[in-house]
Amino acid sequence: MKIIKYNAICNLGSDINEIFARAVNGEAGKFVQRDFARLGIVDFPLPEIEENSYNLRCNRLLLKALEPLEIDKYDRKTTAIVTATSNSGVDEYEISRNPKHYQISSPAEFLHKHFGFENFYTSVSTACSSGIKAFTIARELLESGIAGTVIVAGCDSISKVPVYGFHALEVLNNRPSNPFSKNRKGINIGEGAAAFVVKKDGEGIEVAGIGETTDFYHSTTPDPNAVEPERAIRLALGKIKPEEIDYINLHGTGTIANDLMEAKAIHDVFGNKVPASSTKPLTGHCLGAAASIETALCCALLDSKSTGIYPHIYDGEYDPSLPLIKLADKNPVSKPVKTCLCTSFGFGGTNCAIVLNAG
Repeated sequence: MKIIKYNAICNLGSDINEIFARAVNGEAGKFVQRDFARLGIVDFPLPEIEENSYNLRCNRLLLKALEPLEIDKYDRKTTAIVTATSNSGVDEYEISRNPKHYQISSPAEFLHKHFGFENFYTSVSTACSSGIKAFTIARELLESGIAGTVIVAGCDSISKVPVYGFHALEVLNNRPSNPFSKNRKGINIGEGAAAFVVKKDGEGIEVAGIGETTDFYHSTTPDPNAVEPERAIRLALGKIKPEEIDYINLHGTGTIANDLMEAKAIHDVFGNKVPASSTKPLTGHCLGAAASIETALCCALLDSKSTGIYPHIYDGEYDPSLPLIKLADKNPVSKPVKTCLCTSFGFGGTNCAIVLNAG
């Protein structure tokens, strides 16, 4: 399966080129302070949507991300849509009481109608892992012959539901997130969208492997032994050797529980040998769009053919109680990045990893 085109928007910029240029230099995007939370916000204009039932900030973010991809030129009968989200328009529903506004299906249904597509469409919502799971569905659609092209996308806007939910769990941080530091205190929430045009074959970035597992440990806390997260990574690798991975984009939320689990999973597979970083200190945790945006960041890194990688931005005080992993600094690696791993772990024990190869 090949990613033919892609784009993303978030607090770092209004397209993937701007996002890449800032992220590779370790520059944080736009954040605002809201009492107990630090929120990464999109502050540039978004397109309006005429039909009221779909005029949601989540869908407007998605439409903005799609602008350079020219998806209206793809065949309407053979193009399917798979979107990832966790909020849709739950905040808008509080005011409108329009049931269309809280439906998880809204982004996929909106794109299907807005562009006049006639093939399959669906939304997936498995918290933070949604964006990678969307690629699994796309792969099945392509391999079964149901679709010749799939638009894969993820979108989420900042919503009171996750903000207050994470606050209730005592994992929000009103200072910059600090993943894998002994001083870490929690996450910053962000918003954004990413979109991909995916085909079975062609010129583009190869989706070399996807791994998915469920650990059944706890609804909101990951298994500290990282058994199933590690298995998801190994499933994504398949026959690819760990040493063939040039860069790892970590889930890296900056919570005590996630960092413990993820450090163990990464260490057990890669030791302290493969440079890795979390880009969430730059973008915030974009919830249902997080894995989509981070996959787009990996695509941009592969396309750049440069020796620069995304540095891990934190206070430099690695938690000595964690298994040691190789956090990337601002120094370039010795060769261009050709293979990336991106990890994502969601509530309910949903664990995902995707491996991407340069075309």
